[in-house]
Amino acid sequence: QVQLVESGGGLVRPGGSLKLSCTVSGNISKIFDMAWYRQPPGKHMELVARITDDGEPTWADSLKDRFLISRDNVKNAVYLQMFSLTPEDTAVFRCSAVVRIWGREVGTPYWGRGTQVTVSA
Repeated sequence: QVQLVESGGGLVRPGGSLKLSCTVSGNISKIFDMAWYRQPPGKHMELVARITDDGEPTWADSLKDRFLISRDNVKNAVYLQMFSLTPEDTAVFRCSAVVRIWGREVGTPYWGRGTQVTVSA
């Protein structure tokens, strides 16, 4: 009933920038928090940044200076702008959103399948 689709991943050189997008579709009544997570190779998934429905962002402390999260509530989309990328940023990036569908009273977390970001020379 709800789908999240990420786009914008790919191969980028160290020091480069990349912007990820995630669009939510389906039987949506309201989207609450939206977030980006990442899972580097061989490591656990970690939170990158989260943004409330009012547009208030929070970041992982180590990424605050290089990553920006934003959302477009009209397009039901969340974005992650990444700067000064390093090989350590190589990961599968996944978006998540807490979505309330029509007919329900509470929101439920949904996940996208992820998009690969590879930082390499």
